Amino acid sequence: MSCIFCEIIKGNIPSTKVYEDEFVTAFNDLNPQMPVHVLIVPKKHIACVNDMTEDDVNLVGQAFFAAKKIAAEKGLENGYRIINNCGEDAGQTVKHIHFHLLAGKTMGDKII
Repeated sequence: MSCIFCEIIKGNIPSTKVYEDEFVTAFNDLNPQMPVHVLIVPKKHIACVNDMTEDDVNLVGQAFFAAKKIAAEKGLENGYRIINNCGEDAGQTVKHIHFHLLAGKTMGDKII
């Protein structure tokens, strides 16, 4: 079974990449829920947080550090939200761990 995010990381599926380093790739979501909606995806395939091992812990830190860099580049000084969905009940539709960076308008304290 092929993973769409793995194919995007390999460059086999086009995307609008906004950031890339040795650990993660980040690209604009095709169905944005906010004016800024970037997906930050570790290059290593891990289905969700439940499938992480201790060896994968650094990847989460790298994803959050990438989010900081992306937010600075996009001038998101008023704030942003980072969301991760783990499993079907949480709404995870792509079985590759990823983080949604959302910004561009006031969200309030409710989850979108």
